[in-house]
Amino acid sequence: VQLQASGGGLVQAGGSLRLSCAASGLAFSRYAMGWHRQAPGKEREFVAAITKSGPMTYYADSVKGRFTISRDNARNTVYLQMNSLKPEDTAVYYCAADHLTVIASKGIDYWGQGTLVTVSS
Repeated sequence: VQLQASGGGLVQAGGSLRLSCAASGLAFSRYAMGWHRQAPGKEREFVAAITKSGPMTYYADSVKGRFTISRDNARNTVYLQMNSLKPEDTAVYYCAADHLTVIASKGIDYWGQGTLVTVSS
């Protein structure tokens, strides 16, 4: 199983980025997908999740209204559209896949390698 995250980079505060996570080696439509992030010196935290067929989404309070998670089961890809970015959004963003839920960091079936997002003030 491989989760290949991409789309990170350097952006000014108020800007936007779209992260992508391409999955291979798993039955993508049977997995809940999501994103977590880890800032320097901090623990990994939940950001956003989407259910297997995509009707339900969940967000951390810190990103609600600014980030949107979506998935394309035909392309085996999950996306995270990040708008109105803030310096406190700076972190390594990790894609996650689990047969039940990706909201809790522990026990997740698969993790991607992470992509760095840096927001300058």
